[in-house]
Amino acid sequence: MARDLVNILDGNSFVVSAKNGDVEPSKTLPTGIFAFDTRFISTWVLTVNGERLHALSTDDLQYFESRFYLVPGEPTHYVDAKVSLIRERMIGGSFTEKLTVFNHEFTESEITIRLDITGDFADIFEVKSAEVHKTGSISTSADNGRLSLTYKREKFRRSVIISTSAPAHIDKDGLTWVVLIAPRGEWSTYVRVETRVEEAGGQTPELIVQKRDQSTARMMHHLDKWLSDAPRLVCDSDALAGAYRRGLTDLAALQYVPFSLRGQAVLSAGLPWFMTMFGRDSMITSLQMLPFVPRLATTALRFLAMNQGSRLDDFRDEEPGKILHEVRYGESTAFEEQPHAAYCGAADTTPLFIVLLDEYERWTGDAELVRELERHVRLALEWIDTYADIMGTGYIWYQTRNQRTGLQNQCWKDSPGSIVYRDGHIPALPRATCEMQGYAYDAKLRAARLARQFWNDPAFADQLEAQAAELKRRFNRDFWVENGEYYALALDHEGGQVDALSSNMGHLLWSGIVEQDRARTVVDHLVNPPLFSGWGVRTLAKDQAKYSPLGYHVGTVWPFDNAIIAWGLWRYGYRREAGLLARSILDTASFFDYRLPEAFAGYDRELTVHPVEYPSACSPQAWSAGSPMLFLRVLLGLDPSGEHLIVEPEIPDEIGTIELLDIPGRWGKMDAFGRPYASRRAWSPPEYKR
Repeated sequence: MARDLVNILDGNSFVVSAKNGDVEPSKTLPTGIFAFDTRFISTWVLTVNGERLHALSTDDLQYFESRFYLVPGEPTHYVDAKVSLIRERMIGGSFTEKLTVFNHEFTESEITIRLDITGDFADIFEVKSAEVHKTGSISTSADNGRLSLTYKREKFRRSVIISTSAPAHIDKDGLTWVVLIAPRGEWSTYVRVETRVEEAGGQTPELIVQKRDQSTARMMHHLDKWLSDAPRLVCDSDALAGAYRRGLTDLAALQYVPFSLRGQAVLSAGLPWFMTMFGRDSMITSLQMLPFVPRLATTALRFLAMNQGSRLDDFRDEEPGKILHEVRYGESTAFEEQPHAAYCGAADTTPLFIVLLDEYERWTGDAELVRELERHVRLALEWIDTYADIMGTGYIWYQTRNQRTGLQNQCWKDSPGSIVYRDGHIPALPRATCEMQGYAYDAKLRAARLARQFWNDPAFADQLEAQAAELKRRFNRDFWVENGEYYALALDHEGGQVDALSSNMGHLLWSGIVEQDRARTVVDHLVNPPLFSGWGVRTLAKDQAKYSPLGYHVGTVWPFDNAIIAWGLWRYGYRREAGLLARSILDTASFFDYRLPEAFAGYDRELTVHPVEYPSACSPQAWSAGSPMLFLRVLLGLDPSGEHLIVEPEIPDEIGTIELLDIPGRWGKMDAFGRPYASRRAWSPPEYKR
């Protein structure tokens, strides 16, 4: 999100406006009032006596409310402004804006306030492509003191109702108030926007109105409770403390209730483009949050199990046992112009489902959920061994079944040009990226534990462990690039190595598939140039042909990626290297107001005084918000062992002392303490160079 925009959000409902609070259609900016993948309001422009408003100041109060201090006209009018305004807006169920107009004259003034309103009901994919083409009809009515806008296309219907507390002249293009304000007096009104969704089901569409309006006090109560229920952090590092609180707050903001889970919240992935459930993002964020809010994993697992693939559907890339990638609610999905009603275009979500369930049980001891989801895990394992193995080589491959609108890359680096050879050219499909094989290895070992301990199936457990051992052996043979001593990014359709040097191999350390005698070499690549920028590990090394510091998956630095890599470094015993990554990413937090973005530029730290923003990064974004929590787990060395929590801290001097109090788990609640190690270093780690 651009810094010159102001946003507020509540679940998957959000408002994005200019600094003065106005909303206008844009080909480059995602402005509007949105809910359930539809932009209901595309124009929301306030004028006073015919003049546009200029922002003196903007307060981003909470994730759900903001305030704008405004004067009419150009900045040259500041000195003798006769009128000023405050716009106070809040989202919580519906969207409400309070307008307060101040008369600074010593005489009574007649003032005309106008709010121009239009709704284009654009699908989020139309907004993203800047091409809005509606085949349905938009109708407008102004009666009973309300302005109603409705979009209809067959049984698909979206509507928005605008009402005001002070009487207004209402026409099809907006609201007008002509008011007399006393000398040095003020006038105010509330404007309420209620969005409505009607989903076609049976003979009569089902009306779904957003959850009941929440007051600011109630929203604050929910936020305060959410924050107080999480473990309490006491630490020396302002960056860590700020990122922790901001991350928790952003995760509170990103929770929404999908149609199929009435009353149970899941996480949206990120503002503005991914304000819906993404399987991969939800599971990784849930993994990050297990020591803090473990119940996020419960709803994620149940929702994903409920929507697990059950048939062959080329359009949705659905296969029996496959775990979904993404769920959408917009018009293009309803009319199958996009496959996202329950789209399964991801090859890594299925093993991650098993990984999350096992890790969740290790933390919580929730054997009931493990037994409840046994059938789903077995189906997922069957998918890994059958449909995923497109080439019959025992690896997870991907190739979309939907050649028109399906995702070409179905790993976490899912942008079109992200999987490349060292020389920059792109391999043909199908592809098998390295980290997915690590996930599959980990999933089989974890499923073996579940089978042996909870499903009373030791024979199946033995079989899975044997499969995992064989996968590890073959993987270390086929993916190891001998002349560079690193793991290839992927295998191509001929079984050849896609030999780019990338951050993906850091995920291999997390999964445990790396042979112990190769770990040191992998670590050296990760914590040194050309992969390490000083701010973090780049997605692609800077000496690769396709590298760009502003390449979405080919050179930027992703906080979540670095947190997973740090977890892998910790697993293999490289605790100080893990601390280096934690410190490097946390060093960026203050530059982003403690909200870690989706990604930032991969420039060398020596070249930049501060990390350089990636222009279209989502912010807030769920797995970036969860990254400080995973770094905390790594720094404190938190790991469940039976009914106990192991604490083995290894904390850089620059971060200082950490206390994490009331960590929830099967042990009840425990505290963890850690002091920094004695040695002091500058940020650059020359001792890691080979």
